This record gives sequence, C-alpha cells and structure tokens, in this order.
Amino acid sequence: MANFYLDDFNSRNIFPKFRNLMRTDIKEEDDRYLLEVELPGFNKEDIKLSLEDNYLTVSAERKGEVNNDRHGYLRRERYYGSYSRSFYVGDIQDTDVTASYQNGILKITYPKETKEEKNYITIE
Repeated sequence: MANFYLDDFNSRNIFPKFRNLMRTDIKEEDDRYLLEVELPGFNKEDIKLSLEDNYLTVSAERKGEVNNDRHGYLRRERYYGSYSRSFYVGDIQDTDVTASYQNGILKITYPKETKEEKNYITIE
C-alpha cells in the first residue's frame, strides 16, 4: 500500500515547503498595475509592505506553535514563520501605492511609470 503521507517528498520541487506561498497575479490596466497576492490565514496586522530602491516588498509572518514535538503527527503542512517577496515597480512614491486585504487576498495597486516625452527644439 502506498504511503500517501509522504507523497510530497518524492516531488521534484526543490523547495516544496514554499511552493504555495504568496502566489501572485499581476494585471496590467490602462494606467496602473494590480497585484493580487494570496495570503490565506494571515491577519492584516501580520502583513507589511515596504518600498525601497524601486522594489515593493510584501512581508508576512505567521506565528504558530513553539512546541516542536512531532509526536502523533502523520503529516504537518502548515508553515509558521516569516517570508517575503519583492516586485520591481519602477520609480514610484509610497503615496502612489494602495493596498487592501480581504478574504486572504492582498490587493495592491500602483501607477505605471510615466515616460517623459522628448521636447524638440525648432531649428530656424
């Protein structure tokens, strides 16, 4: 009989523990971008956003059991700890970023970079 409790250990994914964390959809709209980041099971207070050097970083921390006792568990899939993910957003200001969190989805919007148009000088 196959041991279905250990199926993930045969996976080819190098980091199976992290493969489902912070799945993100990025949508381009007319004048902005929309990021939808999956963060199920988190409280809004456990999620932080920072903007530095043209990168927007989403950080989250899930505090869990301190007890490392594995006695009685057949499988433990819930992850506790800190992790983050960064996205290049270009030269924007933190006041340009809006975010909301509802039903395990963090929605972030930020404007597209405006391209400066060249000013041509008329030659007489």
